[in-house]
Amino acid sequence: MTDMPKAYDFKSTEERLYQWWEENGWFKPETRPADAKPFVISIPPPNVTGALHMGHVMFVALEDLMIRRARMQGQAALWVPGTDHAGIATQLQVERMLRKEGTSRREVGREEFLRRTWQWKEEHGGYITRQLRHLGASCDWDRERFTLDEGLSRAVREAFVRLYRMGMIYRAEYLVNWSPGLQTAVSDLEVEYSEEPGFLYYFNYPVKGGGHLPVATTRPETILGDTAVAVHPDDPRYQDYIGKIALVPMLNREIPIVADEYVDMEFGTGALKITPGHDPNDFEIGQKHSLAIVNVMNKDATMSEAAGQYAGLDRFDCREKLWADMEAAGLTIKKENYTLNVPRSQRGGEIIEPLVSRQWYVAAEPMAKMGLSAVHNGRIKIVPDRFVKVWDNWLENIRPWCISRQLWWGHRIPVWYCDDCGHETVARTDPTDCEACGSAHIQQDPDVLDTWFSSGLWPFSTLGWPDQTPDLGRYYPTDVMETGYDILFFWVARMVMSAALFTNDIPFHTVYLHGLVRDENGRKMSKSYGNVTDPLEVMGEYGTDALRFTLLTGGTPGNDLNLSLARVASNRNFANKIWNATRFVTRSLDKTKQTDKPANPAYTAADKWILTRLSQIVTTADRLMDNYQFGEAGRQVYEFLWGDFADWYVELAKVQLDQGGASAWTTLSVLRQVLDDSLRLLHPFIPFITEETWQQLKAAFVEADLGVEPAEGWAEALIIADWPQAGEQYVEAAADFEQLRELVRSIRAARADNKVDPAKWIAATIAAGDKAGFYATQQPILAFLARLDEANLTIAANAAVPEQAITIALGDVTCYLPLAGMVDLSQEKARLEKELAELDKEIKRLTGLLNSPFAQKAPPPVVQKERDKLAQAQASHMELSERLGPLA
Repeated sequence: MTDMPKAYDFKSTEERLYQWWEENGWFKPETRPADAKPFVISIPPPNVTGALHMGHVMFVALEDLMIRRARMQGQAALWVPGTDHAGIATQLQVERMLRKEGTSRREVGREEFLRRTWQWKEEHGGYITRQLRHLGASCDWDRERFTLDEGLSRAVREAFVRLYRMGMIYRAEYLVNWSPGLQTAVSDLEVEYSEEPGFLYYFNYPVKGGGHLPVATTRPETILGDTAVAVHPDDPRYQDYIGKIALVPMLNREIPIVADEYVDMEFGTGALKITPGHDPNDFEIGQKHSLAIVNVMNKDATMSEAAGQYAGLDRFDCREKLWADMEAAGLTIKKENYTLNVPRSQRGGEIIEPLVSRQWYVAAEPMAKMGLSAVHNGRIKIVPDRFVKVWDNWLENIRPWCISRQLWWGHRIPVWYCDDCGHETVARTDPTDCEACGSAHIQQDPDVLDTWFSSGLWPFSTLGWPDQTPDLGRYYPTDVMETGYDILFFWVARMVMSAALFTNDIPFHTVYLHGLVRDENGRKMSKSYGNVTDPLEVMGEYGTDALRFTLLTGGTPGNDLNLSLARVASNRNFANKIWNATRFVTRSLDKTKQTDKPANPAYTAADKWILTRLSQIVTTADRLMDNYQFGEAGRQVYEFLWGDFADWYVELAKVQLDQGGASAWTTLSVLRQVLDDSLRLLHPFIPFITEETWQQLKAAFVEADLGVEPAEGWAEALIIADWPQAGEQYVEAAADFEQLRELVRSIRAARADNKVDPAKWIAATIAAGDKAGFYATQQPILAFLARLDEANLTIAANAAVPEQAITIALGDVTCYLPLAGMVDLSQEKARLEKELAELDKEIKRLTGLLNSPFAQKAPPPVVQKERDKLAQAQASHMELSERLGPLA
């Protein structure tokens, strides 16, 4: 019989198995019958520019787990893969490449730039999907999509045209996050805030007719764009100023002093400068009070003509110059250190400037109501449910969605402006003339759509919408959307809103949110911290399964996870444990033959116990996974396989196998069933080691031809094998055996406490009452596990109590271990008395110390440390005294 290699080699296994799975078409839903219930997940499309990071590993592991389990449950499991065109990130990559060539985007022009970008995508865009394969992602790669492919581009056009014709898309001037370096508006998600040292500037705002208002700001350059000064209506300090006119420092432009409850009387001076053109809160106040909007910055963050004599200066140079001029004019009060929450571009790193800009917007409020309703009426479940509050907060306070970006790479806005009549033509296909006047002098809007606009259509556009395709009819709505909690609003909400509007349905019934993967100290992984862990390096050292299992079992839904490489190493050892257990089983097949097969297997207590535990763990794992508690399910199966099966039953099986005949056949049938079902339970978590060992198990049993096989027969591969079902439970027998295990653990502990040589066989007397018959049948097992000398092992209902013995009481069963057979009584007594004498001295010393002035003078933590030492010494004294008792 072919023997398994001694060690599991993941490096030679993972790629081979993945290729085998894919070549056999097992990632496709069509592997199941046509009437099988669909189970569908749309992958959160990684950026086409992306490098593999732990966030990718997390979502792949979770989604692959759900897909593999559904596939084994007989469902038509479809995992739709794809990538996002990543407008800003991709454009930056190509612009960087052009700069190296000594040219630029503007110099080569839009058409050539897009040609070069598509070329870059074809050469580099497949990297991230290759890495997802390396993670074991069982996606249907024949259905892979790209947000700029022909079908999805048509879906985006369709969505835009529908929204426009419904009056939900419009152009307006509004405050946006402006990236001066990228020269485009960016979404809130593309803005990262960092605490940085800065200043809070206090100055006097001149009041027309005499007097002044003390005001504080962190951005003096925006003073030039002020259109009001606001105070709280109840602030007694400023009642006389309300309604008067203030003068913008250095410009002397007149602005009103208004009352508004938004002002915090406790912050700064209690008077607030209002700059609607450069602050989102000020913009809202400006709308309320019908204030003018003055934009004092150009799109490159230099000061505009509205800044007067400061026009043309960089914004930060203007800050210094204006403050110096105000100092010279006697308007400044002080400048104090202050920690700023600075918004920076996620891509370029420069400071984002709130700027009023003419952009395209979606009126999102009507769609938001649909999103709120979908969750509150129970059609969509958010896991964990605490994020429903976050959902509600976002959608109840939703603002117009800025969907235009000043980029070239992306879905170009399908609006054409007529040079002759000014009409806007919005069309599904590119027009050649104005739909209003027929003029051929039309120009397409130069902007592209926000990447989130196309991503918001992802669950249904990837299946063929707006066409009623077979895939859309069979696989939509999808089932689960698994993603990070940080994009619950930016992406998930927009998918729900878009689906409600365009498909009149929900896009999925469950939203599962995972947390961030942090370093082992809980810090966010960042290049600046130098704590980024490269998944490829980890997988190269420990294997893909070890990393997957660590992430899957290391956290809970919606919570961040601290990644420890020590845990990854431990989970690599788990893979080795599985391999070794399988190797033991396959190497034991020569202990029996098919003719030993009994008509009705006579299960031992150990057999009944492990089969009961298997049934329990199948039931528990199903319950946990049905409730999206994947981590706890994995942890429990881990404990079962490592603890109950490998550490206990495999050891017991050695005794039973040595008996040969029907006993050995039955034992092997139990070993096969428990290991087989355990591998099936673990396959969604750790697909490579489970498939490889299952194939070894299958091959060995088929070759041995013992008549031991799954009831449904052996599947071709574990990936398409049936999910395990809970079997018969032998409750009473399992409970008796559980008590026997506890007795073995107690005997082992007593041996360790008394420093008995592990190889030594000792005597024991067991008074088992009504369970004497059970313990008598288990005598060989008990002796083997606890290293008891069978010739000196007495088991009776009411056994005589030996002298000088350790007593172990477990309910109605009592075990006595005669000390004479375990240790040299005189030496043990002397040793214990010596240790007790040393403890007496230590207790006396610590008691004296804690009763001295030390207890009042020393720092509380130091005193507590000494109290803990005393408590520990007293506990040790009590334990040793009890052990000395039988020796007296």
